[in-house]
Amino acid sequence: MEIIKIRHPYRPEQIPDEEVVLVLGFFDGVHRGHQKVIKTGKKIAKEQGLKLAVMTFTHHPSIVFKKLGASEMEYLTSLQQKEDLMRWLGVDYLYEVEFTSAFAHLAPQGFVDQYIAGLHAKVAVSGFDYTYGPREIADVAHLPEYAQDRFEIVTVAKESNEGEKISSSRIRELLALGKVDEANELLGYPYTIDGLVIHGDARGRLLGYPTVNVNFSRYARLPMEGVYVCQLRVGDTWYKAMGSIGHNDTFGAGRRLTMEINILDFHEEIYGETISVRWLHFLREQIKFEGAEALIDQLAADEVATRVYFEK
Repeated sequence: MEIIKIRHPYRPEQIPDEEVVLVLGFFDGVHRGHQKVIKTGKKIAKEQGLKLAVMTFTHHPSIVFKKLGASEMEYLTSLQQKEDLMRWLGVDYLYEVEFTSAFAHLAPQGFVDQYIAGLHAKVAVSGFDYTYGPREIADVAHLPEYAQDRFEIVTVAKESNEGEKISSSRIRELLALGKVDEANELLGYPYTIDGLVIHGDARGRLLGYPTVNVNFSRYARLPMEGVYVCQLRVGDTWYKAMGSIGHNDTFGAGRRLTMEINILDFHEEIYGETISVRWLHFLREQIKFEGAEALIDQLAADEVATRVYFEK
């Protein structure tokens, strides 16, 4: 897959000189609804002997339109994760457009001229709710007017789960409730957060449950505080683990939020490693214990529950 980074206005020589099937969307999470749109594009590309291109943005448009501050935006996927998922889905060209004020000021006709026709789309594919400006004048119903017969338009119907639309906002809500099993069902893969292994308080080692302290992105959408069944990847290997997101209130109030992972049957030091954590199943909420002994007893019970989960 070739990644083409674009800052508006782009140079024509940045764009591969061939017709493509172009799939449009922001695709945060690349969930099952997004996958349906991309797979539709992939099928058309195969049938017509064309390359599959996807156009996305480096950050959410809400930041430019002041609907959210940069510190408030929490993504289901980092740009790197999105790239990996697009590669997995068989995308040939991934356009990563910086959503800037200059780009946002494009009129709908200008957007279609430069970022659909201009990217040599023979077929443009999007979800039913895709917009490229104010919804009342720039939704998929208006696209034929701006397209002027220069490319074919394919609109993909919504993907539902139990009668409800699969959406990034719905997945965020499930994560906020600790319902990672349900979030994973909508994503079509385990929810994953990447981070760097850093030094923590080393208290877990004293308790008999050494943990990996993960320095995660401030823009990552964390699941609800609690203890979870996880998997952690070091290099190319996934290990069984249990993870905690919380403030370690047992050891004092006002502590910072941490992500700590205890890897089962693992005894190596991995400081400085970039790792990935899959969130598989919620075990319990955070508890403030009276002392270390009660915490150790609970961790033992958490370990049993984690091992039982993987045995199933």
